[in-house]
Amino acid sequence: MDLSKLQSTSTVEDEWTYPLAAANRTGWLQVDQDPDHRLYWEEYGNPAGEPVMFLHGGPGGACAPLMSRFFDPARYRVILFDQRGCGKSEPTVAAAGPDVALIRNTTDDLVDDIRRLRDALGIAGKMHVFGGSWGSTLALIYAIRHPDEVATLILRGIFLGEREDLLYMYQGNAATYADQPYALTAPGSYVTYPDEWKAFVEVIDPADRGDMMAAYKAIFDMIPHTDADRARQLRAALAWSVWEGTISNMIPKDSDPGKFGEAAFALSFAQIEAHFFANELFVPPAYIVDNAGRIATIPTHIVHGRFDQVCPLTQASRLIAAMATHGATPASYTITNAGHSAMEAQTVLALTAIMDGLPPLD
Repeated sequence: MDLSKLQSTSTVEDEWTYPLAAANRTGWLQVDQDPDHRLYWEEYGNPAGEPVMFLHGGPGGACAPLMSRFFDPARYRVILFDQRGCGKSEPTVAAAGPDVALIRNTTDDLVDDIRRLRDALGIAGKMHVFGGSWGSTLALIYAIRHPDEVATLILRGIFLGEREDLLYMYQGNAATYADQPYALTAPGSYVTYPDEWKAFVEVIDPADRGDMMAAYKAIFDMIPHTDADRARQLRAALAWSVWEGTISNMIPKDSDPGKFGEAAFALSFAQIEAHFFANELFVPPAYIVDNAGRIATIPTHIVHGRFDQVCPLTQASRLIAAMATHGATPASYTITNAGHSAMEAQTVLALTAIMDGLPPLD
């Protein structure tokens, strides 16, 4: 069979409108003590332009310069920053360990960090808040708590973070996997990615697969005393990270997991996610849905991939239904023929078009 004409990737290639440019300036902002959490930030575009606060996914996913390309550099002042414990922020979970970098690393802390960063960078009025996946969660919580500071919400791959949402991705048929590896005994992402699921499930002993997130968290919480312990933790972190990275793309990359397969990234990413998920994102159940009225007057744009297996489309449906109970509808709602990643071509085009079409801030 000639495979040369088959689509091999859904990721963005030549669809970008704006070029990749160097940051205007970069820096660190100390936001806490003992440990001294310092956020790494970068500014792109027009220093006098409309401010955009970019919130990355994960939690623990970190930012990259490529993320500045959704925005017209002549119009927008774009702020990228790495949230606590990851990327170039300090300390990272990978370098300092979870017993240091996860201290005061909660949703409340991250929301407060956004306010500290905007103050430090002289953003006094309203700003656009742009976030995908966990970044959409954080953007919504920030807007619920500080609606007067948000001009527009631009959200991709809605993640409400409820228990059912996490079970879909991390639990699936794991409890019955040992005896029936291909049985559809529960809903889950594994249905579309059975080979990748095998690699994720088999890190955990069959007796512990009744709660996969708890089993992974137990490995991460273990104090390693030997090289074998450290190797086990790294294997678990890589399995967790590569599972999410792979299923984020509607058409997974052939063999290269990219940053998700790098030890330093995986150790921070996996352990921060497990920390937040074990604590129900540090917010009450149904927090976003129950407080949707707080964002009813904020223009909200939603882009979601129809084939998203990290944050299934029903999460966008639930958010829109919650907004409707308060008489609100999204300013726009775009369903792309894409998966979860922000870097899939249709999603890139949709997000860029939204930013190009926003009315100017007063």
